[in-house]
Amino acid sequence: MNPFEQAEKMLQDIQEATLNSIEEAEQFRIKYIGSKGLLKDLFAAMKDIPNERKKDFGQLVNQIKQSAEAKINEAKQANTGSKKSKSSGEDLTAPGIPYEVGTRHPLSIVKNEMIEIFKRLGFVVEDGPEIEDDWHNFTALNLPENHPARDMQDTFYIDYNANKLLRTHTSSAQIRVMEKQKPPIRIITPGRVYRNETISARAHCTFHQVEGLYIDKDVSFADLKQTLYYFAKEMFGSDNIRMRPSYFPFTEPSAEIDVSCFICDAKGCAVCKHSGWVEIGGCGMVDPAVLTNAGIDTEEYSGFAFGMGIERVTMLKYGINDIRLFFENDKRFLEQFS
Repeated sequence: MNPFEQAEKMLQDIQEATLNSIEEAEQFRIKYIGSKGLLKDLFAAMKDIPNERKKDFGQLVNQIKQSAEAKINEAKQANTGSKKSKSSGEDLTAPGIPYEVGTRHPLSIVKNEMIEIFKRLGFVVEDGPEIEDDWHNFTALNLPENHPARDMQDTFYIDYNANKLLRTHTSSAQIRVMEKQKPPIRIITPGRVYRNETISARAHCTFHQVEGLYIDKDVSFADLKQTLYYFAKEMFGSDNIRMRPSYFPFTEPSAEIDVSCFICDAKGCAVCKHSGWVEIGGCGMVDPAVLTNAGIDTEEYSGFAFGMGIERVTMLKYGINDIRLFFENDKRFLEQFS
């Protein structure tokens, strides 16, 4: 049998071979393309092939080698997958494991709802930096240096000498808007704020606010009251709120906003301090000094401002009695708000 016939017979045997295991594939490799395999004999026979046929013979030998390698790889892939499947004990006919879908955080749900309510009243969302300077966080809001009201804020300073601090309220964003925009201004500034407070069921050192500001001609306290009554009706389904006279350096007159405690049905609990009312924020008419600091003519314009804690509103809305639950990332708690 001449070398051409040997090569053609070998190619046919390789193409017809059936390899049922990795062991058989290894024996096949050794037989045909190993260091002492049959293919080596064909390469050795190249010297006896006439020059005009060397090219054809070389192509045939390469085809044999490629066919053998393809047959070996195919056998290894098939038998490796089968072996892995059997050893792992997996049932390939079983349904797949469902992906767990996350839920929106209750604070995000309530924040978005609050934004939508105030948008219906014409308020526009504005934002500002969480790292603020003394002017926008304190001085422009009528809290000059050494003002006792600064002690109420329990501020986290990043660099005291450079007047860099974590904002204690989102009112600083309102100052930035007033500095660059002429009235009328009707904005809300939702965001995260920081105060060095003792963490308890009612308070946290990190929390969220939605503050509102409306500046125009002939704005009155009656406009403020109607805005807050509308918000309470839309958010809680009831406008059972009250306003208590209070003091804020940036508003005059000022008031605290209380909502009837839905957690205990106004009968008294730890959240409402057994009073039947929960404070959700403060409000008042913008102090003329604040308008002057922002470059707004107090003879022509007036305005009101309010600020509410998103955590407090969320606690009332869903009957949650501990603010710390919002920051623990407990899936059992968060999945209730899917």
